[in-house]
Amino acid sequence: MHRRTFLTAAASFAILRPTLSRAGDDVVRIRDLYEKDLSFSELARTSDGKRITLSGFMAPPLKSESKFFVLTNRPMAVCPFCETEADWPLDIVAIYTKRIIEIVPFNVHIAARGELELGTYEDPEFGFVSRVRLVDTSYDRA
Repeated sequence: MHRRTFLTAAASFAILRPTLSRAGDDVVRIRDLYEKDLSFSELARTSDGKRITLSGFMAPPLKSESKFFVLTNRPMAVCPFCETEADWPLDIVAIYTKRIIEIVPFNVHIAARGELELGTYEDPEFGFVSRVRLVDTSYDRA
């Protein structure tokens, strides 16, 4: 392969990569899961029990060696559960993985893909209460 052909192909792949991640897989924004009155949106209700991809940022985890983290809509430099002065984010989703998480810097955008679960759930280990969560989740830099 010639250098010019390789560079053209590499540039094309870089541009198309987000659309090639999974055929037909659209990234859902956290805010799209709710109506203005904070009830679940039609998208959320029809996606309950199905695999979806959410984009956001990993909040600093509650503890190391965990299979749980919180996905936030905006970067948070401090753990929202550890700092009493921090604003509690309204746009968060609990993320449960099969494997121990690898911490991603708080300001790096990630995409998390897992099965959407709706309804109130209290985590037995952390006591964290969620209305929305992804289970059996994998994630990567977006």
